[in-house]
Amino acid sequence: MTTPGVTRLTAAWLTAAPTRAVIAALEAARPRAARFVGGCVRNALIGAPVDDIDIATPLTPDEVVQAVTAAGLAAHPTGIEHGTVTVVAQRTPFEVTTLRRDVSTDGRRATVAFTQDWAEDSARRDFRMNALYADPDGVVHDPTGGGIDDARAGRVIFIGDAQTRIREDYLRILRFFRFAAWYGKGPLDMTGLAACAALKDGISSLSVERVWKETRKLLAAPDPRDALAAMQSAGILAEIAPEIDAEGPARLARLVEIETSRFLPHDPLQRLATLLPADAEVVRAFARRLKLANDERDRLVAAAGQTPRIVSYMSMREVRRALYALGRGVFVDRVKRGWAAADEGKADAQWRALIALADGWTPPRFPLDGASVVAAGVPPGPLVGAVLREVEAWWIESDFTEDEFSIAERLKAVVQGMV
Repeated sequence: MTTPGVTRLTAAWLTAAPTRAVIAALEAARPRAARFVGGCVRNALIGAPVDDIDIATPLTPDEVVQAVTAAGLAAHPTGIEHGTVTVVAQRTPFEVTTLRRDVSTDGRRATVAFTQDWAEDSARRDFRMNALYADPDGVVHDPTGGGIDDARAGRVIFIGDAQTRIREDYLRILRFFRFAAWYGKGPLDMTGLAACAALKDGISSLSVERVWKETRKLLAAPDPRDALAAMQSAGILAEIAPEIDAEGPARLARLVEIETSRFLPHDPLQRLATLLPADAEVVRAFARRLKLANDERDRLVAAAGQTPRIVSYMSMREVRRALYALGRGVFVDRVKRGWAAADEGKADAQWRALIALADGWTPPRFPLDGASVVAAGVPPGPLVGAVLREVEAWWIESDFTEDEFSIAERLKAVVQGMV
């Protein structure tokens, strides 16, 4: 039975055995010493998937470690300076964090002190929808008075004064747009948007790793178009990525429309590749500035390449050659970028067919190797590689023939001509 006016969660993870084990351990140390907090409460409230379960507690980190280890659970001090202990129960991790209040902030990081006050802990958070707590029985607490309504209505609203919250950590500018992309419905909160625009210069004080991590999460949202359009109009997109060309936002908006209307999978790096210009050097500089991982950098640079040329009217033979040269991932990145850059509705069926061809054809393995060339009479050394490249070029031109006799004859002819 639900008490009138009380919001109660109903979610499988609330009563799952690992969750109950952690709660029981904490409450054995002190009654009512644990509440679920943040994203797991917000998402359970609106029926969205819950990936991580965070728990807030007035227990100190040392008390948390003592309580959970006494119950036979594993404890890892993953963020002990900020009061966070990762507790593992039945291979399931839970982040357990002591209630905190800010002592000082500098726009990048906060010095915190532990507290016993739930209201102090909620006041230091960013948005009202993220300052929701739930008792172990699922009863939701809303200290700001607006978090439940915001979550249900899709409103991303700062706690208290928006500029004050942003000055505490300028990453909250990007989080404002990221949460709008994932959970927002309708126009963005104008007060929050104005505060983000007014304080956008503070983004330059953040580490580039934090900026990229937040940007990637934003681009991973199912439909980030409204959030990105607001970022562009507020000058924030140019602040984090001045490399973006004038047509980039329109290309990305078109790509998202293509993905959503045709039920195509979306990928944050693919979207970023579409947002950036098709200039490998510019893209490489962007990746270097934001300190992207090597595999991320390489993918973006490859997506910006111009050869082989990708057009909607490629023949099947041209598609196979491009797939062999680029690999499926880079080929699809370039196809989607080209599709997004094309006039709306123009050659849509052709672009879609290119992706279908990529999905339906596996590039073959070149049937020769160095031993084959040596067996044909070429002495070991650099000439072996040269012969292989020459025969492979012919093999590609012949549309990857499987005729072993033709391949052997071509190898013989090349060897006679080069040795």
